[in-house]
Amino acid sequence: MENSRLKSAFLSGGRSLPVWFRQELPDPAALVRMRTLLRDTGLRTVCTGAHCPNLGQCWEKGHATFMILGNTCTRSCRFCAVSSNGPLLPPDQNEPVQVARAVKQLGLRYVVITSVTRDDLPDEGANHFARVVGNIRSLCPHVIVEVLIPDFSARRECLKVVAESGVHVIGHNIETVRRLSVTVRSRADHERSLQVLSLARCLAPQTVIKSGIMAGMGETDEEIFSAFDELKSAGCDMLTVGQYLSPGDIQRHVPVARFVSPDMFEVYRQEGLKRGFRAMTCGPLVRSSYLAEESYRSCQEGIKA
Repeated sequence: MENSRLKSAFLSGGRSLPVWFRQELPDPAALVRMRTLLRDTGLRTVCTGAHCPNLGQCWEKGHATFMILGNTCTRSCRFCAVSSNGPLLPPDQNEPVQVARAVKQLGLRYVVITSVTRDDLPDEGANHFARVVGNIRSLCPHVIVEVLIPDFSARRECLKVVAESGVHVIGHNIETVRRLSVTVRSRADHERSLQVLSLARCLAPQTVIKSGIMAGMGETDEEIFSAFDELKSAGCDMLTVGQYLSPGDIQRHVPVARFVSPDMFEVYRQEGLKRGFRAMTCGPLVRSSYLAEESYRSCQEGIKA
């Protein structure tokens, strides 16, 4: 069961994966334990919802990223495996408490909270995010909390709610370069995402600001470096760069245009550090929440220095 799920996570639009994607199979007992714990909570994780290729590795370590506000997105981005078909249910008012209890039960030190986009809600889910963060901080005061938020239509009042929730890291992914954004990100906007990051920097000056890019959609390396410059100007402290892997729907999803080599990902990392990012996590299997705790602590050390 887990092996087939891991295999589905590596779909690449019909293209063979390079050898550097090979991973050791995780401990099956650890996967079963994690799956059981998560099933018992009744909560969703982005690990399964987005077909994350690191599911096995992270679950073996006891790490997970929670996905709140349902499992149906109001957008249909051409890189994403999350469904945009289904009922848009009201936010579960018990979810903030349930997530906090799960964080405590799982013994997490660092938790990432993300969501589907909910353009249908009056506040686009901002207050629900804040309640989740508040409950975690109350029940588990020593846990570091990162949120990976949608763009909230760049509404200052929504971002302010999240910024004042007590969160340690605010992440919003730009996903791709400016030229490809209109094709890849349905109903999103490159400039609006930069505005979201700038507003987060302004509203939460002591909070770490983070973003992420996927390489391999048809961009050039020069365009990626230009995106680095835009993100640094927007106030980002941390950046992740990973390989795009198509979820597999040929009709809906963007095909993989190229596989970036590990050596090139190291170039990306070095270029980001040269531009002043305090932490760069780059590699073929990197995703937004991959090695999130390590990146945060590296960033904190950079701030102290």
